[in-house]
Amino acid sequence: MTVYADPPPSASIRSTFWRGVRDGAPFLLVIVPFAVLFGVVATEAGLNVLEALMYSVAVIAGAAQFTSLQLLSDGAPVFIALASALAVNLRMAMYSASLTPYLGAAPLWKRALVAYCMVDQTYACAVVAYEKHPNWTLQHRLSYFAGVVMTICPFWYLLTIVGAMIGSTIPAGLALDFAMPITFIAMVAPMLRTLAHLSACIVAIVIALCFAWLPYNLGLLVAGLAGMITGAQVELMMGRRA
Repeated sequence: MTVYADPPPSASIRSTFWRGVRDGAPFLLVIVPFAVLFGVVATEAGLNVLEALMYSVAVIAGAAQFTSLQLLSDGAPVFIALASALAVNLRMAMYSASLTPYLGAAPLWKRALVAYCMVDQTYACAVVAYEKHPNWTLQHRLSYFAGVVMTICPFWYLLTIVGAMIGSTIPAGLALDFAMPITFIAMVAPMLRTLAHLSACIVAIVIALCFAWLPYNLGLLVAGLAGMITGAQVELMMGRRA
């Protein structure tokens, strides 16, 4: 009798979709306060409810949204805000490269949708599931990704509206800004599995602290680039030794 990894190739696409919904559900614990907080911050920066929603729909990247909005509120030049948001989201290029072996054969319009909906949570769920189930077909992988997206993205939009509507009525004592660091720690820490990962992480942290004095959060740009260069160099050295 043939034994398959769960689910087998004959499993329905629907069951894989619901698996994605279940795997993405725990992230609502951080998506809820994170999205509400952005709505609050957006209204405090002078945006109305519709503008706050459009910001989330257009950017759909929490850290980049906070970064660019804060810089614009502080009077930073637009190109600095854009450059900082792009730097914060450079990790998406690495995410894309990581998922290409699994989803690269999909039609262009489906890959475009995946690219738009690729956020930290959807990537984290997808890459773990794809590694665990190498027998999944392309349709299973896309279905799983769609399930995770349905748990994450609609709530991000909806709760941005909620935050924008309630605005400054949220007591400061709730400290909703805890959601951002907790989210990234929970997602990134389990992925630090190689020397290259750890090296990139440590170098980025040190550089970010050393250059925290730079205006407009430019220290983060320097730290991000230094971390990626370090990780790449360590990978090359390890490859040569192997």
